[in-house]
Amino acid sequence: MTDKETQAPAEEPAGRLILRTLAMPENTNPQGDMFGGWILGQMDLGGAILARELARGRVVTVAIDKMSFIAPVNVGDIVCCYGRCVHVGHTSLKIHLEIWVKKLEDANAVRRKVTEAGFTYVAIDDDGKKRLLPESLRNGWDGTAERAAGPGIC
Repeated sequence: MTDKETQAPAEEPAGRLILRTLAMPENTNPQGDMFGGWILGQMDLGGAILARELARGRVVTVAIDKMSFIAPVNVGDIVCCYGRCVHVGHTSLKIHLEIWVKKLEDANAVRRKVTEAGFTYVAIDDDGKKRLLPESLRNGWDGTAERAAGPGIC
């Protein structure tokens, strides 16, 4: 066996690509790294997009679990948010989100995971009150909820 065959496969993002943006200088701390709050905001945007598609309507963020910052994000990095639904309740969805980055200027750059967290979203009606998730999503949950959303999923 060659060394390549014995190495563990590289980690891959969990879920679908939901959001992609570029890290810009206005969102950095004095050391030149992106603010953690900016990264958290990108994750919340991406998670809300997926949650809204699955819930087929308005959602709000109610919790963030175990936010782990693994590595810094630098100006010029391409920031990609991946997500997957990991739990469906009667009114809420839990979305696992990961941020992966790669260098814009390096065509051979390897992407790397820089953070991950679990976000919980609750479906609400026009008055801001909890509402049930679509019956097809609640009753058909098998760990592949993204398929239930139909067209529009990234």
